[in-house]
Amino acid sequence: MKFVINKTTLQCIKFLILLCLIAKPIAINAQKIQEDEVVNLNKIPPRIIRACCAFGYDLKIWGIPFVSIDQVISIDDLNEHHYMGNKREGTGTIYTTKGGFIDIGHLRDQLDWTRFIHATIINSKGKGEVILPLRNEAGRKTLYLNIPEQLNDHDSVLLAGKITYDLSLWHEISTWFGASTVPFISEKFSSFSVEDVYSNLLGIHIGMKTLRSKQPFNKTATEVIASTLDSLGVVKTAKETYDAYDAINNKWYTNKKRIPSAKITLKRDLNILKSSNPWIIPNHTTDNNQPVVLDVPISNTKGELLTNFYQFTIDLNYRIPVEEIFPNRKNNIINQDDFSVLINRISQEIQIKEQSVLAQKKEIFQK
Repeated sequence: MKFVINKTTLQCIKFLILLCLIAKPIAINAQKIQEDEVVNLNKIPPRIIRACCAFGYDLKIWGIPFVSIDQVISIDDLNEHHYMGNKREGTGTIYTTKGGFIDIGHLRDQLDWTRFIHATIINSKGKGEVILPLRNEAGRKTLYLNIPEQLNDHDSVLLAGKITYDLSLWHEISTWFGASTVPFISEKFSSFSVEDVYSNLLGIHIGMKTLRSKQPFNKTATEVIASTLDSLGVVKTAKETYDAYDAINNKWYTNKKRIPSAKITLKRDLNILKSSNPWIIPNHTTDNNQPVVLDVPISNTKGELLTNFYQFTIDLNYRIPVEEIFPNRKNNIINQDDFSVLINRISQEIQIKEQSVLAQKKEIFQK
C-alpha cells in the first residue's frame, strides 16, 4: 500500500508541473526586455517560449481533481507583443471565421523564432558553413547554414520563415513519438491538433511581414498581429470562442478524457508540408467568409529552393524507430527532407487507430 501511495504522489507532482506549463497563459523563460531589444545570437531561444494551449476547454487533468483547463482569450486581452515573451502578453486560443482557432502562444513563439533565425542568417552571410547547435528534442538538433553574401533582404526573410517552419514542424512530429517537456508526461494529445500548425505558420507570416518593416520590432509585431487577426474575421468576445469549441466538442476534441490522454484529440491536421488550411466550424463558411490558406515559403525570388541554403538535422534518440521507418539508413541522423516520410508514418498510425475505434463501435452496436 505504501508503494501505491508514493507512486500516486509522484504522478500528482508530475501533473502539477504539467499544469504549470499548460493551464496558465503566462510567459515562461521570459526575459526582462526593453522597448525594442536587440537579438542575442549567443542565446538560443527555448523550444517553448510561452505556455502553449491544449485544444479545447473544460479539460481535466489526470490525478488532479477539481482543476480544469480554460485558455480562451478575448481580442481585448492581447496587449503588446514582446520579443522573447513578457507576462503582460495575452496568450490563449481565439476563434476566427477565416482562420479557425488560433493559438496566440504558438503564434507569438514562431514570430520570435522567425526574428531570431533571420538575425542568425544576416550574421552568417558570406561566412561559409555556420553550425548552430539547437536544444535536444527527441534527439540532438543542429542547423547548418551556408548563406551567400549576395542573398537579398527579401530572400533572407523567406529563408528565416522556412527554417522556422521546419523547426516548428519537428516539434509536432517529435511529440507524436514521445518527446515531452516534462519527463514521462506525454504530449501526444497535442501533436498536430487542428489549430497548431496553422497558428505556427500564421506567426511565421506575421514575423516575415514584421521583419520587412523599418519600424521597431515589438511595436510593428503588435500592430501586425492585430491587423492580421482582424483580416481573418476574429470574433469579438470570449463567448464566441467558447461557442465555437462547443460546436466541435466530441468531434474534433473531447473533454470527456483527461490530459495527457491522446484520446482527447479526435482530429489531427497532417496536410501541412506545403501549406496549411484552417479548420473552420462545419456549415460556418460563406461566400464572404472564405478560409485563408497559408503557404509555406519554398523558393526565393530567383526560384531557387530555400533548402539549398541550410540543413536542419536531428540525431535521433530511442523514441523513433529509425530502422523500421528508414530501413536503409546507416545512422540515426535525419533532416528536413525526411519529414514527409515521418508524417506519412504518423498518418498511417492514425488511420489504424481510427479503424480500430470504428470496429469497436460496430461490435458494440451489433450487440
